[in-house]
Amino acid sequence: MTVETKLPYDKSYVENYSVNQNEPAWMKELRLQALEQAEHLEMPKPDKTKINRWNFTRFKHGAEGEAFSSLKELPAELEEFLDKDNAPENLLIQRNNSVAYSTLSKELRDKGVIFTDIFTALKEHGELVQRYYMKDAVSVDEHRLTALHAALMNGGIFVHVPKNVQIDVPIQTIFWQEDPEAALFNHVLVVAEENSSLTYVENYISQNQNEETVANIVTEVIAQDNAKISFGAVDNFASGTTVYNNRRGVAYRDATIDWALGQMNDGNTVSENITHLIGDNAVSNAKTVSVGRGKQIQNFTAKIVHFGKNSEGHILQHGVMKESATSIFNGIGKIEHGASKSNAEQESRVLMLSEKARGDANPILLIDEDDVTAGHAASVGRVDPLQLYYLMSRGISQAEAERLIIHGFLAPVVNQLPIESVKNQLTQVIERKVY
Repeated sequence: MTVETKLPYDKSYVENYSVNQNEPAWMKELRLQALEQAEHLEMPKPDKTKINRWNFTRFKHGAEGEAFSSLKELPAELEEFLDKDNAPENLLIQRNNSVAYSTLSKELRDKGVIFTDIFTALKEHGELVQRYYMKDAVSVDEHRLTALHAALMNGGIFVHVPKNVQIDVPIQTIFWQEDPEAALFNHVLVVAEENSSLTYVENYISQNQNEETVANIVTEVIAQDNAKISFGAVDNFASGTTVYNNRRGVAYRDATIDWALGQMNDGNTVSENITHLIGDNAVSNAKTVSVGRGKQIQNFTAKIVHFGKNSEGHILQHGVMKESATSIFNGIGKIEHGASKSNAEQESRVLMLSEKARGDANPILLIDEDDVTAGHAASVGRVDPLQLYYLMSRGISQAEAERLIIHGFLAPVVNQLPIESVKNQLTQVIERKVY
């Protein structure tokens, strides 16, 4: 069995979809060109992971979702993401492929901040979206999945922070895959202009344990000169969803992009988190945690590429594998020629909780410049018996001791999430997956 080569939707469908969304002409043309390219491009080839048996073509492309008139109508599974005592002022909820709830504070609107769904952005801010959409970060023709994403994009959000605007409170999006067969081809575009800053947090959730579908997600994060973006996410797709998630950042002079990603999917997953440090003194800290269980296969690549002088890149990946789960963690630091005085550091560690679990941590340094600093660390192993003995000698049961060790192992990323309710929700997901 191999992945189907026949594309699931044709030119007529894509053209009609774009027209029905009232998209600008350039977007319709981009979709049609991408569909044509997808017919000839190869599938991506993640390191040590065969995806030829994975489902990327069986799904329902369009699924509407009813709106919520207030947050009091939210189901329990979505309430977990929100702070009940402090209703968020900057929140968007996407239900299947429709906007179910959206709010932006008057203060941010008055400052010119844009926070809206991608289709509204295309209608009201088309030229601004066109300036960044699949240009500087992710290219349409990288492989078949990026081209399919461009052709079939059916949701997502656009965040734009004007020059010199500092946002102190987080902006949050919840993507709810309620329909068990609905595919999410979400495009998330976050742009911070010069001397601006923001914190953005997103959550993905589904409950399709048996029905098959696809999440093909592309995220582009652009930090202009001296801008700072903190990006947090908790991905929690159910076992029926095959996930391709491409999060890409571009940081210009003196800019910072920080990532804190909780990868908690139960289905097969390919995840790429790549940041290009284009400008001098650009910085990126990429932190990821994952828990694998069942028979799922996951491939994670965190990569920071240094182009600017004095740029700093730090990668931290921690994974916990149980039952028969398999995960590959690739940490790649690349320093291009001319990026002198740069520093590339990385750490990848995998903790295995069962005999059949498999984890692979691959630290990779690619250095094309002499005057730089670089380092890496990697480990794959089981729970340290000395740590267990120490805790149990204090009267703690073995099960509770293991729990404490695992939470401590994952804490460096969990603690970085800026919204307390999201941090707590990730902790609950970890509890459910590990125990």
